[in-house]
Amino acid sequence: MRKVIITRLLRLVGTLFAVTFLTFSLTSFLPGDPVDAILGVQSTRDPVVVAQIRDDLGLDDPFLVRYVDWLGDALTGDLGQSYITDQEISQTIKDRLPVTAQLAVMAIAIALILAIPIGIIGAYKQSRWPDTVTSAGVQFALSVPNFITGIFLIWLFSVQLKWLPSSNWNRISDKGLAENLKTSIMPATALAMTQMAIFSRLIRSDMIATLQENYILAARSKGLNDRYILFRHALRPSSLSLMTIVGINFGALLGGTVVIETLFAVPGLGFRLINAISQRDILVIQGITVFIATMYVLINTVVDLLYTVIDPRIRKG
Repeated sequence: MRKVIITRLLRLVGTLFAVTFLTFSLTSFLPGDPVDAILGVQSTRDPVVVAQIRDDLGLDDPFLVRYVDWLGDALTGDLGQSYITDQEISQTIKDRLPVTAQLAVMAIAIALILAIPIGIIGAYKQSRWPDTVTSAGVQFALSVPNFITGIFLIWLFSVQLKWLPSSNWNRISDKGLAENLKTSIMPATALAMTQMAIFSRLIRSDMIATLQENYILAARSKGLNDRYILFRHALRPSSLSLMTIVGINFGALLGGTVVIETLFAVPGLGFRLINAISQRDILVIQGITVFIATMYVLINTVVDLLYTVIDPRIRKG
């Protein structure tokens, strides 16, 4: 067990190093002068300002020197400062991460609440009408892009029923949980539909295989009821693949909420990243991208380690 943890942690360090190096390289080797991206191409520019920016970014230093300096600052939490907003990038991430994280957690939770019973029903009633109906619904949810789902939800609950606001965001600390849910439930649901389809398909296929195992037949021969067998004996060993996908998709949602955050005007990381791209704010793009990639790697490492908790066979092995 200790060897497994050490191996995973060493792999984590190597992956994070590769992620930071590639991200810094891609933003550093973009065509054009970063100073032009920050100040714009102007006929007259203050040489003092240009020199200050070049010195701050280390543009006159060799690439490896700039990377080592940047990595050293990043390890201490210093990702630089935006030249557009004059705000520290670490503070920008700190302010906006709770919004994106809440959307991702809510989307995963809604998806799991819907996917687990749908997947179990599909496996238990394989090739019968409940399986056919749920499979058709899942296929439809998988086929519709999340921004189309978001537009439909806005039309239904904001325009027609007038139950929920179509945009904006109320923080829990400012307006309370009820007001927060009014602005978060639609974007989270729009994100959850595709995740629900993926999760339910995975649960169904894994549980179909699990229900054919000998220990399931033994449980049935003992007279245990089907509900107990499904939830106590079949669901847990069928959740390893689900756990992997949940971890991967949660990490992806931290950087994949861009369209939904833009559609609902949610002030999260994705919305800020889009603004930084349109403003060509390179330091913000670089900082948010590295943070999202780092979180993605960390989450998947944690999921990898949790395998030993869920499945005793892996722990013993």
